[in-house]
Amino acid sequence: MRLFQTIVLVLFLPAMLIAAEPAAPDGREILRRVDDMWRGQSSAGLMTMNIKTAHWERTLKMKGYSKGKDLSLMRIVYPKSEAGTGTLKVDENMWNYLPKTRRVMKIPSSMMMGSWMGSHFTNDDLVKESRLEDDYNFELVQKTGEDGALLYDITLLPKPEAAVVWGKIVITVRADTLVPVLEEFYDEDGELVRRMTFGNVTVLQDRTVPLTLRIVPVDKPDEYTEIVYDKLLFDIPLEDGFFSLQNLKRR
Repeated sequence: MRLFQTIVLVLFLPAMLIAAEPAAPDGREILRRVDDMWRGQSSAGLMTMNIKTAHWERTLKMKGYSKGKDLSLMRIVYPKSEAGTGTLKVDENMWNYLPKTRRVMKIPSSMMMGSWMGSHFTNDDLVKESRLEDDYNFELVQKTGEDGALLYDITLLPKPEAAVVWGKIVITVRADTLVPVLEEFYDEDGELVRRMTFGNVTVLQDRTVPLTLRIVPVDKPDEYTEIVYDKLLFDIPLEDGFFSLQNLKRR
């Protein structure tokens, strides 16, 4: 839950945020906001995913639904040849459905770092079962961006008992909105693997969110996967039963 002072400053006194440099918030609060940025109590959205690799380019349009952190359903609606392909997440379990073969396949833990639909996003990116504040120790540092904006860098290192895939994550957020502008992911050897950037920040239903995000692999800087939210709604009525294997197979 947010602290009362944070609610007042962020939601009800934006003019004061612009006029005065904000005090550094609790790092846990920032991590909660990053974790829950597109989530809400529930959400539904229409997204465009653009994928560029060294050998091909493709565009997918998808509908996505979520409820809390444990339930999500994503279904491709374009192109027609892949319409109906979907992914369901319930708690720590994840399944893919391929309409051409009418097969439902459960994703084993060994494939969580595998590519989702040929993109630079992984299956683990979609599941996001863990909470950053629970699985990582973190340190917050204040700095000034190239445009003069006040930024916070949060360096996260996994706790010894945490079952996570990254050896380090560095998240950069704007101090005025607490919205991330950059996330950098490192492997267990400390090598930078990929960067995720955020843009087109807007306010939807009193929630400040970026509507575009792009992943670029460090070893292939000319490749990327970009997601653009064409429509996004929060706190809509969704029953738990909506997130079922039966519904996953419906076109």
